[in-house]
Amino acid sequence: MEKGKAVKTVTNSLEKLDLNSNSNSNSKYWRKFTTNLQSSKLTVKKKPPTLVSLCLGVVGKHLEDLIQDLDEIAINFPADIKMAMAAVARRRRLLNDDVIISLADTSWELLDISGSDVSDFGLGQVVEICKSLRAVDISRCDKITITGFSELVQNCHSLETLRCGGSPRSDYIARRCLGIFKPKLNDMNGDSWEDLDTMEIASGAESLCWLVWEKIDKDSLEILSTECPRIAVNPKPSPFGFRGSAVPREALQSITLDDPAVKDIDPTTWAVCGFNLKTVSSSLSSPSELSIAEKFRLAFVERDTRLAPKRAKNARQNQRRAEREWMMTNTRAKALALASQVSKSLHSWN
Repeated sequence: MEKGKAVKTVTNSLEKLDLNSNSNSNSKYWRKFTTNLQSSKLTVKKKPPTLVSLCLGVVGKHLEDLIQDLDEIAINFPADIKMAMAAVARRRRLLNDDVIISLADTSWELLDISGSDVSDFGLGQVVEICKSLRAVDISRCDKITITGFSELVQNCHSLETLRCGGSPRSDYIARRCLGIFKPKLNDMNGDSWEDLDTMEIASGAESLCWLVWEKIDKDSLEILSTECPRIAVNPKPSPFGFRGSAVPREALQSITLDDPAVKDIDPTTWAVCGFNLKTVSSSLSSPSELSIAEKFRLAFVERDTRLAPKRAKNARQNQRRAEREWMMTNTRAKALALASQVSKSLHSWN
């Protein structure tokens, strides 16, 4: 009985089926089917936000009110919460020396301060706290100079990925810092750089493998490829890797280093200040766009930093020379010196 009903139902359905593809009913059916299929794809359930991400969203929206006491507030926060707050502060254009120093944690392995107001002082303090940094993004940081680069390389011995450049001044500073990346050897008997172990390298960025510099000039690229062959500049994603090594996520140009820290936080929390990543055109990043006055100023600062130890040494020598001359010309000083020598002799005899 049930089989008969089923056969009758199938027969009626086949009789009603219209095999003419040009008919209006068939086209309406397929249009409706396609619409339902697309709507089913769009109505995929999203993962609800966690309580932590909601709290971070509220904190991020009012972050400017907390900056003054941030060092006391964030002292007991976990490392991932501190990194998320730093990422939100960077997106809201609030990241400076005080904020990043207050949030820095010893367990951090990633540091993204790109486009911020962090200076050499702030970067120096952070790298002294975060000794285990593997990837650092200092692109578009116009307040970071050669001193900041040097502090970064000297303190972060595990640094593998560095992202720099991105603005005319940052590109200029990066070109002046090429000498910092070059390794200097204790043993010069090796046949090639590739055969050397890291223990044979006395100074320089011995662990640096990946350099992301979007608008690198040809001369700098040639210097790095010939004198620092271990450093891969702007590597491309490939299933086969790069020179036998897989390209890490941090070394890809298309990513933002601190995105994983804020992936679960509502983006409207940092939309208060209208954060937008602006790409710098090639015309703006050319060396000619840097003003002559700025070039002279940067050159003077570099020269002044380089000659500071020599000036201090000369000052000490002049001071000692002046003291000796005073001792030779002043009678009272001579008498005091002779009396001191006599007293030392008497003490030695006794």
